[in-house]
Order: sequence, then structure tokens, then C-alpha cells
Amino acid sequence: MTEYFSPFVFWAQTPEHISLKIDLHNARNVKVEIEEKRLIFLAHGRGARGPNDYSFILDLHSAINPEESHYKVIERQIDFILVKEVEGWWPRLTSQPQKPSWLKIDFDKWKTEDIDDNDDEKRDIQQDYPDMYDKLHKEEFGYRKEDYKKVYLIFYNLSQFIGYFYILSVMGIKYSRDGPDSMKDTYQIVGGIMRFVQILQYLEVMHPIFGYVKGNAFIPFLQISGRTFVLFCMIEAEERMQTKPVVFYVFVVWSVIEIVRYPYYLSQLLNVEITILTWMRYTMWIPLYPLGFLCESIIILRNIPYFEETLKFTVSLPNAWNFAFHFPTVLRVYLLVLCLPGMYTMMKHMRNTRLKKLSSTKRKVK
Repeated sequence: MTEYFSPFVFWAQTPEHISLKIDLHNARNVKVEIEEKRLIFLAHGRGARGPNDYSFILDLHSAINPEESHYKVIERQIDFILVKEVEGWWPRLTSQPQKPSWLKIDFDKWKTEDIDDNDDEKRDIQQDYPDMYDKLHKEEFGYRKEDYKKVYLIFYNLSQFIGYFYILSVMGIKYSRDGPDSMKDTYQIVGGIMRFVQILQYLEVMHPIFGYVKGNAFIPFLQISGRTFVLFCMIEAEERMQTKPVVFYVFVVWSVIEIVRYPYYLSQLLNVEITILTWMRYTMWIPLYPLGFLCESIIILRNIPYFEETLKFTVSLPNAWNFAFHFPTVLRVYLLVLCLPGMYTMMKHMRNTRLKKLSSTKRKVK
């Protein structure tokens, strides 16, 4: 059986591409596979272990463009240019926080966001930036920083999954035991944990703002705020609504969506591609989102007579502020004006995301 060694690989980056220098002399029988988030290398040459077969696999931090990426074999080394799919600075080269021992820094080409160097001008980085080497080695190019962020995101997604799985399990066990009669006790049994995980979801609005995840905060804010309004203003605020079967149905829809979504996020954090999980994440919303909107609309519609009776959240004249606010009218406007556009925005966003994600998954499978 042939034994393969790993050559020394030196890397650097710009916002547009990653450059790799493989320290291998007189390389021959070079075999390279450049994938969207992986580089596979195999060749025979003279490296740190003398004339031998050398190979490595790099799971990259982010996606590259395989068609535009290329490599060149010269006498003393093999040079790679990996073109980034999205321009920007990577916190590290590999997907995993643990850096391979054979992966080194190409200080001759190294740049960071803090350095604006002229490519044509030879400069001594250690002289121009005396603290640069210490800084790079201390921070491990984002490995330690990424560690803390990744641990937090794993803990958050795992906690949310456990919360929604608990809600769905308790409702399922009680329904299997008591049948439809169990629906009226749904909010009393799992309402507390549902309120907790729903409030916790507002952290997902903060994640893109603080750079923990990519994307913008508007879509998460829209979805989370819609659910929060239904949960706290429609169900929690009106005891008569808490015993209605529609509360059971909306909790089932919300929980089923989340017990797929959070494991999918966990798999992405761990760089484990589970095709069926990706498919479920970007397909199950097709029936579940309309069902969720329907259940939420029914809850709001049935609450209108209750709030007309109790005048809860309604401000009537005369008062010191000379201001009137009729909550049942706001609910009608919400149903007519905001609910359908909100549903359209969410469905359009999910459709576009589905097309992008599933098409990229098919490319990886091929």
C-alpha cells in the first residue's frame, strides 16, 4: 500500500482570491480536483520527506469558483490561484478551526484588511509591521476567534433544537394518549417553553448585525416579529384563545419547521453536508409556511371579537395625550394589508434561497 505524505503548503489571500504554494520539487503525475469548497491534491516529487508521493485534502472556509481557479506546475513548486465566489477576507483558510501542521503562511504574499500594499513593490513586512508576525501567530488567522463564535452558534442552535423538539414531543405524547381532547391544554403545557425559545430567536436578528452569520437582519426580524406578535399579543393576552385547537396546530407547524432548520444550521457549522437535510430545509417550507400563515390569520381573526369586547390594547378618547388607538381595527388592517405582503416576501425569499441552495447541492453531488 502506497504511503502518502503531506507537503508543506503556504497560503495567502486578497479579497478576490487565495494563493497556495506547494513546496514540491520536480512534481510529476499531478492530480488535482478543485471543488466549490474542497481542494484535493496528489503528486510525486521531492518534498520534506524526500522523493515520495505527496497528497492533501483542504476543506475550505468558504466557496470558490472552480471554473476560474487554476494552478501551474513549475520546477520548484506548484502554484494555485483559487478565485473566491464572493469577494471578502476569510478569517482562515480551512473550514475546521484546527489548522493542519503542514499548512503555513506565505509571508511574501500575505495581506490583511489592515495592509494596503503595492503588489509591484517589494517590502519587508516585519520591518514595516513589526508586530505582524506576533499578531498572526497569536490569533492564528482567526482560528481562535472563530472557535469562540462557532462554539456559541453551535450551542445556540442546539439549544433551540432541543427546545422545539421538547415542545413537539410533549404535544405528540399527550395527543397519542388523550386524542383531540389534549389540544385545549396545549398552551398550558408548553406555552412557557414556547415563549422562551421565541424570545431567544431575536438573537438571530443580532447575528448578521454582529457578523456572526452572513445575510441581513430584515428577513429574520420579519419572521420572528410576526410569530412574537401572534404568540404574545394574540394568545398570551387572551385566555379564551389559549384553549382553541388552532393553537395546537400553529405550535406543530412552528416546531416542525424549527426541528429541521436548526439541525441544518448545525451541519453547516460543522461543515457536514447532509443532502436529505438540506432538501428538507428548503422544501418543507412549501406546505408549512402557508399553513403557518393560515393558522396565524385564524388566530388573529378569531381574536377580533374578543378584543372588541375587552378593549385590551385599545386607547380611547378623551385622554391626556388626545390620542386614540383601536386595536381591533389594527388587527383588520394587519390581516388585509400586512399579512399577505409579509407572506409573499417570505415565500419569495425562501424560493430564491431554495433555487440557489439545491442547485449548488446538485453540483456537489455530480
